[in-house]
Amino acid sequence: MSSLSPTQLTLKKLRGEGWTCAVVEHWNSFAKIRQDLFGFGDILACRDKPIENILIVQCTTLSNVAARKKKISNNPLSLAWEKAGGRLQVWGWYKKKTKWHCRISDSDCGHWQDIECMEP
Repeated sequence: MSSLSPTQLTLKKLRGEGWTCAVVEHWNSFAKIRQDLFGFGDILACRDKPIENILIVQCTTLSNVAARKKKISNNPLSLAWEKAGGRLQVWGWYKKKTKWHCRISDSDCGHWQDIECMEP
């Protein structure tokens, strides 16, 4: 990967689309692991829109998307998040020649759909 992490690439893209974002994963130095919000969220984003206004994103590389979707689907908190009206996506980053691209997988209560491929 380049000097930008999947989280940094995702923040750049979301902010460019008008989202207000916060990184919600943190390093637990006692357990020596990264901990995600609700066990699945790296970034929490919101925007002033009547619908689709709150989003949790799990950021990763394209090769790890399937594992992240499985982890999220096995977490009952992800279903609670979506039933409460939150959106949930996995963003898988990959480099094609010299440009970064992202495949976005959108969850609808555990049913996944790839919705777009884009550059940051």
